[in-house]
Amino acid sequence: MRSASAPPPTWSAGATYLGGVSTAPLSAITLGDEFARTLPELALPWQAEQVAEPRLLVLNERVAADLGLDSAWLRGPEGTRLLVGNHVPPGAAPVAQAYAGHQFGNYSPRLGDGRALLLGELVHSDGRPRDLHLKGSGRTPFARGGDGFAAVGPMLREYVVSEAMHALGIPTTRSLAVVATGRSVRRETPLPGAVLARVARGHLRVGSFQYASATGDLDLLRRLADHAIDRHHPAAAGAEHRYLELFEAVVAAQAALVARWMLVGFVHGVMNTDNMTISGETIDYGPCAFLDAFDRSTVYSSIDHRGRYAYGNQPAVAEWNLARLAEALLPLFADDQDKAVALAVDALGGFRERYDRTWSAGMRAKLGLPSASTTPLVDELVDDLVALLAENHVDHTSFYRRLGAAARGDTEPARGLVLDIAAIDSWIARWRALRPDADAMDRVNPVYIPRNHLVEEALNAATEGDLGPLGGLLDAVTAPYDERPGRDRYADPAPADFGAAYQTFCGT
Repeated sequence: MRSASAPPPTWSAGATYLGGVSTAPLSAITLGDEFARTLPELALPWQAEQVAEPRLLVLNERVAADLGLDSAWLRGPEGTRLLVGNHVPPGAAPVAQAYAGHQFGNYSPRLGDGRALLLGELVHSDGRPRDLHLKGSGRTPFARGGDGFAAVGPMLREYVVSEAMHALGIPTTRSLAVVATGRSVRRETPLPGAVLARVARGHLRVGSFQYASATGDLDLLRRLADHAIDRHHPAAAGAEHRYLELFEAVVAAQAALVARWMLVGFVHGVMNTDNMTISGETIDYGPCAFLDAFDRSTVYSSIDHRGRYAYGNQPAVAEWNLARLAEALLPLFADDQDKAVALAVDALGGFRERYDRTWSAGMRAKLGLPSASTTPLVDELVDDLVALLAENHVDHTSFYRRLGAAARGDTEPARGLVLDIAAIDSWIARWRALRPDADAMDRVNPVYIPRNHLVEEALNAATEGDLGPLGGLLDAVTAPYDERPGRDRYADPAPADFGAAYQTFCGT
């Protein structure tokens, strides 16, 4: 085991180049400043804290390539300094973004990037812009008493989980790199510090609109909405009621997103309005985790004492957050407030229908049934299975993957996870009568997810300087549907003594 001060090797996603340093000049990189120019009221010019000896821990070469960045150069001293915000291209204008938000239901009028910076925008290989954003880069005026730094463990957690979510096909911010700072960060105990460089279609949040609305500046609110349409929902631009269309697009994106969280058993842990994006991407992986035993009341976050953001509450919380977005947008819906409210209520009413549609289609896919299977028989089958999994505390991920074997005739792997043998046998008989497609099931039911016990193992080792467990975990979860020999431990449920008291932490 390495000491915390010993420089560990780097681990790269999709790495083919592991040695040498490119000399590509920083001036070859263009970082746009569209957000800062368009919305200066929400953009506070700021600089990252200086890092004396930045040391690259993890580099995502696939993401770098999509952004037109030379991975070999990023490994060198100049590239690593870019990844901590200490050496930015000419013309770049790093800013801390201002936003408000409801945190655990309580409104805070001024939150903002307390330990983060938007370095600027890069053009992705798809031709659309992406934000290059830092987390853990030091205090800003929005820090609210925090130190502005981040520890290695939480930054690697975001790297692992966000890349796993991407591999599962769920919209998410992406992780480009984690860089060790050599600085000690004091939490309950001193921990090695790090900066995460992440990439997103955008960092506009429900809280961004709450902040703009609270200023009373209608021009600012309109410019923010126009920026959101241009960046994320361009189809709304030509609509008769473009701002209402924008809201409906965000409702649709978030309904689909949260339904997909539920299908894979993802628990965000801190669904504050400042952590809900306008783009429909998953953002801010703090106290997040994946279900072990299926239980709708599961809470992993150490600060969610009342279970507001429990797994089963996530759809309702998303709808509540969207209601706050509607409140912020009301002046743009109609001049008459009563009419604006009626329009907002009607648009928000589409959330549950869109959520149910995505979740139901996803469940049919997980069970290998045709997408047209909307009969009461299938609905009853799904409801009975969910109840059965909850009553028997069945491992969520393992069950659905093993159910593929049952579709091929071998029921033992799945039924062995369920205590009530008579009930599961009866359910499997009813389900198999519908002729499920086993191959289709294997394409949507992952073998590997970031198992909580394996995530903790990898983060603890990395904090001590050993990146080996992290590399193994990333290899598994970035190809989640492909069962491979020698990786059984990444597919196995958590040990029986692990989950009862498991908690995750924000990292601040």
